[in-house]
Amino acid sequence: MEQLLQLDQNLLVFLNGLGSEPFDAFWKIITKQAYWAPFFLAVFFLIHRKVGSRKFIIIIVFLALLIAFTDQMTNLFKYTFQRLRPCNVPELDGIIRKVVTRKSFSFFSGHAANSMASTVFIFLIIRKYYRNTFLLFAFPLIFAYSRIYLGLHFPGDILSGYLFGAIVGIVFYKFHEHFSAKYKITKRESPLVHP
Repeated sequence: MEQLLQLDQNLLVFLNGLGSEPFDAFWKIITKQAYWAPFFLAVFFLIHRKVGSRKFIIIIVFLALLIAFTDQMTNLFKYTFQRLRPCNVPELDGIIRKVVTRKSFSFFSGHAANSMASTVFIFLIIRKYYRNTFLLFAFPLIFAYSRIYLGLHFPGDILSGYLFGAIVGIVFYKFHEHFSAKYKITKRESPLVHP
């Protein structure tokens, strides 16, 4: 375990050290969910276009429940393990770039968990309608990396968040499919027509 933690810390120092001051403002924007709103709206538009209003509302409800559940579990893990954020670790003072600081705990990353959970959930729903749906995963990769860049999370926090988020996304997708089948809320079927 000590070796893993040391490897995690060394990887943080390397990845965080790749940053430079001219790009700090960009990554501060990337890390805020509000700035991703156009992306979210575009994805919602594409979903609604294929499944119709009734199915779309059900998807949004399940997505909201997924995010609420992931948030609560993330907080439970953070207060259980109480791992310090990199920006608050005394041994890393002067070694890493502290672009942003936070006082809350680090393990695991809520940004990574939420972004991966929602992306997996949406991906599994719309993969049959659009080609190259896997490109959606650029969102959690970029979004969560911003936390390493800013000095707010260790890589292990991000990877653990990804793993937890992927499991939650799959489980909520299964719940969604079961609910839709039980209450006969069917998708509007159409072939793959988009690149």
